[in-house]
Amino acid sequence: MPREKFEHDMKRLQEEILSLGVLAENAVLASVEALRTQDLDKAREIIDGDRPINERRFALENEALTLIATQQPMASDLRALAAVLELATELERIADYAKGIANIALMIGRNPLIKPLHDIPLMAKKACAMLHASLEAYVNQDIQKACRIPTDDEEVDALYEKVYRDLVALIIADQRVLDQAMRLTWVAHNLERVADRVGNICERVIFSITGRIEELTDRMG
Repeated sequence: MPREKFEHDMKRLQEEILSLGVLAENAVLASVEALRTQDLDKAREIIDGDRPINERRFALENEALTLIATQQPMASDLRALAAVLELATELERIADYAKGIANIALMIGRNPLIKPLHDIPLMAKKACAMLHASLEAYVNQDIQKACRIPTDDEEVDALYEKVYRDLVALIIADQRVLDQAMRLTWVAHNLERVADRVGNICERVIFSITGRIEELTDRMG
């Protein structure tokens, strides 16, 4: 019976991780859309929604630590619980990047955008697709998928470099765009960090299954 309860509790924690992942993914996509459309009400809604995400992270951590303290888990169980703790942290931080983007949307306000936003939404889409896939790898215990996902980070990095170059060119042409250009650079930086966090998630998924530490970003060179 104790083993059945532990497995039941672990399944519930995994479901909570997935739910937190959906919230983080939706927040990133919504924050970029709020920026693109200059929807300030939506930006404020995303900022307000960050507190419940933080609360869910801490509730998850508390439940995982309670299981560690009360159920005497085996080594493989401890790795699974450590994965819950790590993923909850990574997902909460990803949501923080969304909050940061929403704050930048408020800073820019209704001022005309200095360039149409094409590459930044594409960065968000690619980073969130990576996040979605990493959570699928987590649920399905798919080592091969977890190893493949971080290679997509190269596409996100390439888009970040393009956004950066384009914004620098705009600054050189007209110093008046400096403030907004710097803010848009920070948006792109946040999205690049989302993809990096996904790499961390994949490494933790692999460790939870195999007990091996895989430096996926190092392997990509």
